[in-house]
Amino acid sequence: MCADGRLPNLMMFLKCNKGIFMTNEEIQQKIKTIIVSSLELEDVTENDIDSASPLFGEGLGLDSIDALELGMALKKTFGIEFSKDPAENKKIFKSVKTLADFIEGSMV
Repeated sequence: MCADGRLPNLMMFLKCNKGIFMTNEEIQQKIKTIIVSSLELEDVTENDIDSASPLFGEGLGLDSIDALELGMALKKTFGIEFSKDPAENKKIFKSVKTLADFIEGSMV
């Protein structure tokens, strides 16, 4: 718990407890879990998602509605804010790996 006694989300927990952190690989795994659960993907498991493969188009095949839902789920879980610049967000949401890198960078 933080000094104020609250634990609103993982991001706040990590910021308040400097000795506890997630590795990039753990963040990637959490993102995969969020993708499968929040988007309710049928016939897709966390193990089916390649961290380096594109999330949209020829990769996992997500669409713009999925991007909104995923962004909201990641914001809630990690307490992060995404850019207001669509081009920047396109880079961030390219793959699980790029999302994990962004989240890891936001935790510093």
